[in-house]
Amino acid sequence: MNNNFIEFEESQNLTDKDIFIKIWTSPREVFKFINDNRYDKYVNVLLFFAGISRAFDRASLNEMGDRMSLLTILISCIIVGGLLGWISYYIYAALLSWTGKWIKGQGDTKSILRIISYAMTPAILALIFLIPQIGIYGNEIFKSDGDMISAGLVGNILFYGSFVLELSLAVWTIVFCVVGVSEVQKLSIGNAILNLLLPLLVFAIPIIIIALIFQAI
Repeated sequence: MNNNFIEFEESQNLTDKDIFIKIWTSPREVFKFINDNRYDKYVNVLLFFAGISRAFDRASLNEMGDRMSLLTILISCIIVGGLLGWISYYIYAALLSWTGKWIKGQGDTKSILRIISYAMTPAILALIFLIPQIGIYGNEIFKSDGDMISAGLVGNILFYGSFVLELSLAVWTIVFCVVGVSEVQKLSIGNAILNLLLPLLVFAIPIIIIALIFQAI
């Protein structure tokens, strides 16, 4: 009885260090603490860096290196990506709150945004592994036909090793988002996954279809 009370008491008083360490092993406990205590301490900072991480992903997917210099990509991703990160994640949180109500979700926009910001911790950490990739291949990693094999054995090991770690952190980000939305929305894991997909199904797909129609005309 006393041990259970001590564990419960500790879960109600997580320090900053506890949050960023325990989130890797006990994400639901951490998200419950953040949600119950409306813990907003690092939300804006996390959203800023999450925006940067997302901007670099878009730069790679959109092959921006074909038409921009490395310096331009870095500046645009860090400044524009960071500033727009808060806005884009706020919109997504609002959509999650709205579509979540269809499946009896309980979280409002602010509470979901708070959880999403901490759930993006692995994606933010992945920015560290972007440094050796850029250091080894520079703008080539943002090009459609970039040279990704000429750095030699050691360079390629560092590059692809960091790339694999980056992918692993991307998976962790998805897991954290699912667990976090499940906690804040009071949904099962299955419904949390559905809730994360609903904004895309409801808004993104129709927009893509309309764009394709206009292109065909």
